[in-house]
Amino acid sequence: MVEVLAISGFAVFAAAVIYGWRRFRLRRLVLERLGEARTSILTEPRPTVVQSPPTKSPLLRPLRWVPWGLVLPSILILYFLVGFPWPYCISLSVIAGLLGSQTEAFLTARKTAKLETQLADAVDIMVGALGAGAGVADALEAAIQETKSPLKPQLEEILGRIRLGDQAQAVFDSLVQRIPLESFLLFASTLSVHWEVGGSLAPTLSTVGRTIRDRIDMSRRIQSNSSQSQISTLMVLGLTYFIALLVYNNGPEQMREFLATSIGSFLASGSMLLQAVGILWMSYISRIKF
Repeated sequence: MVEVLAISGFAVFAAAVIYGWRRFRLRRLVLERLGEARTSILTEPRPTVVQSPPTKSPLLRPLRWVPWGLVLPSILILYFLVGFPWPYCISLSVIAGLLGSQTEAFLTARKTAKLETQLADAVDIMVGALGAGAGVADALEAAIQETKSPLKPQLEEILGRIRLGDQAQAVFDSLVQRIPLESFLLFASTLSVHWEVGGSLAPTLSTVGRTIRDRIDMSRRIQSNSSQSQISTLMVLGLTYFIALLVYNNGPEQMREFLATSIGSFLASGSMLLQAVGILWMSYISRIKF
């Protein structure tokens, strides 16, 4: 009986030793193969990946300060080359800077309105594609095909980065940083939340599209109402110059002598500057902020 137990114990011990040695050998072989694979990966020359530059914001204003930068050169040109008195040189140059700044702001506002209109159209296309059973990426691609610049490069960057594996939250945050508008914030937040929690996206996007179009309609109504007061102000300013022209026609000699004096030049240039400041102030208080 003791011999049987001894033999059984020796067999169990031998089996455990063999099993342990086999596990150790397999583990060593796996580590050796992983080491060889890691070495080959590190020593293998990697292809150079050419990254495309990030898409620029369509709302960049590179010419914002150009009109003001031309004020001083305009003053010098009018004084030394044309021969105008200092008050007229300053007033005319500042008025030109104000008009250039207002023109640049008007072009930026037009681009902003165009972006929001294109976004509303793209959302409608995505809602239709989602209702037909397409995925979010396919719906976004369908919207890209029907969208033109300046919104198309922004949507292309979103879709490309998502397909390359970037986090959806970071992708949509970058869109809001490039285009800091409330409509794009609402659009990006909706897609970001859907990417995290899932669910039906078509009804939510449909609501977003209606909200964006309501914003566009409201901004147009406000602009149409404010344009009446702006036109009235411009007509009053134009009437001032018309009266000055009538006075000049009635007495050109007296008018020229008055404008040539220091008091006349300061009064005329000061009134022109105040009118320009009034136009700037009117444009600022009628700016839409919602």
